[in-house]
Amino acid sequence: MSAVSVVVSTYNHPEWLRKVLWGFQCQTYKDFELIVADDGSGPKTKEVVDELRDKVSYDIKHVWQEDDGFQKCRILNKAIVASDADYIIMTDGDCIPREDFVQVHYINKLPGYFISGGYYMLPMNISKAITLKDIEAQNCFNIQWLKEKGIPKTFKNNKLTARGFISTLFNTFTPTNASWNGHNSSGWKKDILNVNGFDERMQYGGEDREFGERLFNFGVKSKQLRYSAVCVHLDHERGYRTPEAIAKNQIIRKEVRQKKSVWTYHGITK
Repeated sequence: MSAVSVVVSTYNHPEWLRKVLWGFQCQTYKDFELIVADDGSGPKTKEVVDELRDKVSYDIKHVWQEDDGFQKCRILNKAIVASDADYIIMTDGDCIPREDFVQVHYINKLPGYFISGGYYMLPMNISKAITLKDIEAQNCFNIQWLKEKGIPKTFKNNKLTARGFISTLFNTFTPTNASWNGHNSSGWKKDILNVNGFDERMQYGGEDREFGERLFNFGVKSKQLRYSAVCVHLDHERGYRTPEAIAKNQIIRKEVRQKKSVWTYHGITK
């Protein structure tokens, strides 16, 4: 049994997923299993998973469901059930983790807390340019390398350059809420099961935050690590973002806040 289960959600982005899985091969902390939570991708995703399964040092589970539109909450619940570890890190198949990603989550875990990490958004030209060799050399986290590729100078660059005391300082004073972020968060499996996982009525737009709000209602606190638990976010289109889904999700979230709900009746246990 691994110390950590890493859940990576994906949908029809095999080339991005290949880069992400290679990022996990480069981790300094090795005692984890990885679960690909696949929301109905075609055969190319399975080919990438099968190909890399023979090349990486960690165990990969591929949890797949039929394509039924954006049903990320449903596949995440299936992945949670399939996980073996007491501690779960969740990220997306378009986020390459820095080599210390799993280690930072693992050494900062605390009973009664979940961890909220950040990401650094890359434009499409750099997303495409990153090779597996660049991931091994950690070039995609090197601000000089990114500047040579045309990244502008902004405060967000601190996410990649901050280390040690400086990253602790930024983590403490960032104005951003330490919410549950689907691209980079972790928590205890027992806490996740105690709120019955993700609400499967929810499609794109705030579904991760709603899950985090129920954890808060259950008494779990959050720890902000957006300047230490780092991943770079590869660019892609968001064709599944609809005003109807977002409006529906806002109603569910409002109800959770008003009733201080902990349990969803539309989660892991039906």
